Order: sequence, then structure tokens, then C-alpha cells
Amino acid sequence: MRASSPKEKEWYTSFISGLFFPFHERIKNHDSVAVRKELEISQWWDPKCLEALQLSKLRRLLAHAEVHVPFYRALFSDISFNPKGVSSLTDLAYLPLLDKSRIRANTEALKSENGQSLARFNTGGSSGEPLIFYIGKERVSHDVAAKWRATRWWNVDIGDREIVVWGSPIELGAQDGIRGLRDWLLRTKLLPAFEMSEQKLDRFLDEIRAVRPKMLFGYPSALSHIARHANARGQRMDDLGLRVAFVTSERLYDEQRRQISETFGCPVANGYGGRDAGFIAHECPEGGMHITAEDIIVEIVDQQGMLLPCGEAGEIVVTHLATKDFPFIRYRTGDIGVLDSKLCACGRGLPLLKEIQGRSTDFLIAQDGTVIHGLALIYILRDVIGISNFKIIQESLNLTRISVVLESKLAPETIAKIEQGFKARLGQTVNIVIEEMAEIPPEKSGKFRYVVSKVATV
Repeated sequence: MRASSPKEKEWYTSFISGLFFPFHERIKNHDSVAVRKELEISQWWDPKCLEALQLSKLRRLLAHAEVHVPFYRALFSDISFNPKGVSSLTDLAYLPLLDKSRIRANTEALKSENGQSLARFNTGGSSGEPLIFYIGKERVSHDVAAKWRATRWWNVDIGDREIVVWGSPIELGAQDGIRGLRDWLLRTKLLPAFEMSEQKLDRFLDEIRAVRPKMLFGYPSALSHIARHANARGQRMDDLGLRVAFVTSERLYDEQRRQISETFGCPVANGYGGRDAGFIAHECPEGGMHITAEDIIVEIVDQQGMLLPCGEAGEIVVTHLATKDFPFIRYRTGDIGVLDSKLCACGRGLPLLKEIQGRSTDFLIAQDGTVIHGLALIYILRDVIGISNFKIIQESLNLTRISVVLESKLAPETIAKIEQGFKARLGQTVNIVIEEMAEIPPEKSGKFRYVVSKVATV
């Protein structure tokens, strides 16, 4: 299913996607437009051609890392690894895995010596491990292009009316005048996903009806929660002309997909990726979860880091081929997935993720009954210096425990700040107990849950 032609779009969408946004990207020195056009051609290549492209880009990335990135220069020397000897994608297995702890310990050494205009990012996400890393303009351009390509699979484009239900402070804290003007021009409306009282949910429904968006974008748990509220209110939402609901950042459950699709009268498109690992995969209208193979190599490994064949579940490890300024080579996502050996019925040659497991973030309930997205509390902890891992357990409306693994002792004012942040979300009389632990064990299933509520939730 190829992207719609400009004739099928509104004139305003054509103006924004064809003129304004490309101009916006050019001002920021991004190559997003050119990259997207290349991706829309290469997506139809056969797998062998795509693998050849990956291998060529991999060789360039490794050669650059050896010369310009201190961390990899030392690593390649220590293990006698020669990038010029790489003859297949499987040669990646000679390199050790890169995890968050290694990045935290070598942040400066992972920067390219000739990198320019690097943007600093923080991410903790569902893993709960604070991480600081850097992204260059090449990486930004490729990530924007990959998301843009996938958006167009669904007969929508930049400039179509959009409602975004999101909770990252990076977005919510950046709504200044210029950002607000840009979003207005792009016809994007941002709704905060952190707090979902009945009053705010009513307001969300009013906003969605007023905007009449062509697409929704947000956490699957948040969109399904809004959908359930609409049903409870007897509010019809399937007559707005929505074409697609894009969901990401959490595992999408079948019940959530059904709820969102039925309530809003549109298909649901699942996306998988993150600020650290990049835009890894996106679902097409035929149901295939396509890996962005032109930019990303996906490996599935077992607990010992050994490669697993297609069809077997293991940890998803990614190499982002557009990260020469701060390389992500064999990066452990912490997620469990399965590769598919089949091709999608849509005809694209892009490889498929058959299954993605292990990413979900719970809701919590505040004392006043407000439903709060778990990320609201994760973001309080993720950048605290000294905390290497954590788990939040809401025992009751009056008690929430925070288990922490510490790298260094927390100062009294830091503890007070954490408690204040939690109470601001959960209620001022909630008892917040911070417990230091040597290790946080996984669930019986082997998966980690970083936010657990024992209060009846959504």
C-alpha cells in the first residue's frame, strides 16, 4: 500500500508537508526530507538489497567509530577487532553488547571527536534506569524521516489535524511561544497524559471533538482509557473522520487495540522505539511490524548474549546506523521480542518483528481518584543522581513504596524533593516510603515491572 498522492490531500496539508515542514527542517540543518524520499524507495527493495545497504552503512559506522570515537577506538584495540574485516551482518556478534550502565560510565568517551551540535537527552522510560546520551543532526534527520514515512503509510501526513496524548516533560516543558506557533501551524494539539480525572477526560473528549483530527498519537493505555471514558459517558467518537490512532512507548494489548479502534472508528497502528534506541519498527495497514532496516539492525539474543534465530524470543538488541556522533552499536533495549522470517503482504522488503514483549507502564490512582500515568512518577526519579534502579509500588491510596538501588547516598534535600514530587501527584497525605535495596528482583515471569499499583485501576 503506497502513500497517498498530493491530490488526495487537503491543500493545507500539502502546503505544510511539501513546503513549510521541509523549510522548517532545512533551517534546523536536518536532511529529513531527502532521507524520507530515499526510504520511500528503499522500502520496496528485496531483503538482499536491504541487507547489502545495511552492511555498507555498518562498515562506515564502524570505521568512523574506530577513528573518531575514543570508547570504540580503545575497545577495538583491546579485542583486536578490525572494521575493515567485516564481511557480513553476523560479524557484529564479535562486539560486546552495549547497555545503559556502560553508556553511563563512558558518556564522554562515546562522543565522536568531530561531532557537532550534539543534543543532550535524558531517558528512563519504562526501564527506570536514568540515562544521558547525545544525538547528532544525522540521527535526528533519520528518525524524523522514518516516523514520517510510516505516518504516510496510513494516508495521513504532516499537516493533517492531530491530537497527541503524551506525558514526557521534554514535550510538556517545551510549550513556549515558538513551539506553540509551530504546533498551531502543523495542526497538532498536545493533551497531557499524566492526570486523567473525570473532569479532564471530559475536557479531552471535547477537545477531540472540536479538533476533529485525522490522527491520534499517544500511549495505548492512555488512548484506551479515554475511549473507555467516552463509552461510559455515552459519547460517540467514531464519527469524527479519524483515519488512524498511532500508539507507542508501551506494549499494545489486544483489548486496548479493540477498545481504541471501536470507540474512535479507526485502525490502530503500533510503533516501537525510543529516544535512545531510535525508531525501530512501525505497523503497516496489512499488520506487519516493519523494522526500519535502512537505519537499524535488529538482533535477538539470549541471556548469555548469543544470537537467536527467527521465531525464538530473546532480548532485542539494536545497532543504529545513523549514530556516528554518539554510536549505538549492539544496544540492549531490555525488551523481549521475536523476529519473523516471512515478508509482509504489503510487498515491502523490510524485515518484520513478529512479537514485542515486556514494555508496559501501569496507571496509579491518587487519593482524590485521579488516574495518573505511571510515567508521571518515573520521570521524578529517572534523573536523580545516585539512583541506579528503582521500582514504585502503590500499596494503597495512602501508601506508596519506592525501592531504590543506590550508587551513592541520597542527600536529605533530594529525598525531600522526591517525596514532594510524589505527594504532588498522589496526594499530600500519602505516606511515601523509600527503601534502599542491594538488588530489585524481577517478577516470577522474569520480566521487570517498574510501576506496580495494587489499587483497583483502569
